[in-house]
Order: sequence, then structure tokens, then C-alpha cells
Amino acid sequence: MQKGKKKRIQKKRTKAVIRENLQLYGLMLPVLVLIVVFCYGPMFGLIIAFQDYLPGAPFFGGNVQWVGLDHFQRFIEGKYFGRLIKNTLVLSGLNLLFGFTAPILFALLIDQIKRLKLKKFAQTASYMPYFISTVVVAGMVLSFIDEGGMVTNFLTNVFGLPNKNWRNEALAFPTIYTITNVWKGFGFGSILYISSIASIDQSQYESAKIDGANRWHQCRYITLPGIKNIIAINLILAIGGILGTNSDLILLLYSPATYDVADVIGTYTYRLGIISGEYSYTAAAGLFMSAIGFVLTFIANKISNKMTGFGLW
Repeated sequence: MQKGKKKRIQKKRTKAVIRENLQLYGLMLPVLVLIVVFCYGPMFGLIIAFQDYLPGAPFFGGNVQWVGLDHFQRFIEGKYFGRLIKNTLVLSGLNLLFGFTAPILFALLIDQIKRLKLKKFAQTASYMPYFISTVVVAGMVLSFIDEGGMVTNFLTNVFGLPNKNWRNEALAFPTIYTITNVWKGFGFGSILYISSIASIDQSQYESAKIDGANRWHQCRYITLPGIKNIIAINLILAIGGILGTNSDLILLLYSPATYDVADVIGTYTYRLGIISGEYSYTAAAGLFMSAIGFVLTFIANKISNKMTGFGLW
């Protein structure tokens, strides 16, 4: 009898919570529908990774040729596999090192600006590159690093470097890609940190000042601990996506001369899948990359929970 009574009470509480938050659920519904339609729905197409799929053919039927893990084996044993993994990890690692820390450092610097107009101007100026199309950004960068370009002339006049097209220099590509990626995204990425810093109780800073703490001490012992949960969650997501480099930007910046250092899994699957039409093979490569990303996310979440007490789950 007591169990039945507890279940009835629990049902009443659940119904009450649903009634109280009905408007919030209504606001969430369109987003959930979009996620299901455009994120989870297309996942059914991953089945072609285990087939020799022909465009227009049904996923199931008598003419479907199932190949099991052949495409995965072909990808792993391919002559470009080592290069792709290396380039992906190097470029993603550079982006993780600089692209992840730059928004945090920028948010901390913005917090130290006391003049409101200057703070708003700095924030607005930093957000603008994010809203510029990647195609436009890549075009600007290529014009700057081309022979006779603004950056090329600066490097020649100041550092004595040769005046040449740096796009075709393999050693320069990681630097070009990292700087472009960080410049485009650090301002927008700092929004979450800036808002988190603004929510910290100001009385803590006042107490710290009374105790003689300078700005560095306030940042170290109040600001950073106050945003460590946001940092932990973003770091987990960044580590999980370490194999998902900004392929769009790389496609626009690289050339055959820089394939050895610039060709990543995303660009490789684009060339073979979209251009060459090997849909099953590239679907297998993409699924392989996603599986590793999930494992990395799971491991990073476990480590974050143990070290900071925060995680995605």
C-alpha cells in the first residue's frame, strides 16, 4: 500500500512540475524538433558505411551489397592514414592550446577594464570576426600572405624573410591556420566566460581588497575558481572534438603543396566523398572519427569529474 501511495504522490508531483513549466517546454519544442530532424535523423544514413552504396539506391533490399568492416579496414590500412591522424592531431592540438585559452585570457583582460565605453568597444570589436564568412576570412588571409601582400611585406621589411607566397609553404601552414582560427573565434568564445565572471559576487573582491589582495590574487583566487565549471565543460567538449578540425577553413587555405601538413580527415573525406563519390568509404571514415571523439569525451568527462567535480554528466 505504501509503495502505491508513493507512486501516486510522485505522479502528482511530476504532473505539477509539467504544468508549472509548460511554457518552457513549449519554447524548447522547436529546438528539439530541429535537433531530431537535422542531427539524429541523418544518423540513419551511417548504415552506408557497411555497404557498397550507390547514390539513389535504397538502404535495404536484395541489391544491397553488405561489406561489413571492409571500408574501416581500408581506411586504417590506407597509405594516408598516418598522415591524416598526425595532421589532425597537430592542427587540433594547436587550436586547443591557443583557441581554448585565448577566450579565457581575453575575458580576464576585459574584466580588468573599468571604463565602460572602452570595455564595450573592445568586446564588440572582438565579436565581429566571428560573424564574417569563413570564405571572406580565408580570402583576406590569402591576400595578406600572398607575394606582395600586407603580411608578407611586413615580414620581409621587419624580419628579412623572403617575399613569397606563404600559402605554398608547408612549414608555415600550421601557424597561418592557428592564427586565423583563433582570431576569428576568440571574441565570440569569450562571451560565456565574461557573463560568468559578471555573475561572481562582488563582495568577494571587496573583501579581498581589504585583505590587501592585488589584481593577480583576485584573479587567481576568486575569478578563476568562479568560472572553473564553465572552463571544465568547454574543455571536455573541445577534447571530444579534437579530431573535428575546422575543415572548411583548411579547404580554403591549403593547396596541394601543403597536403603533407594540412590534409586532415575532414578534407580527405571531402575530396573522396563529395568530389570522387566514394560515399561508403568516407562515411566509414567519418564514423571512425566520431567514435574516437566520443571515447575522448567520455574520458575527459571522467577526469574532469574527479579533478574539479564538474562534468557533462
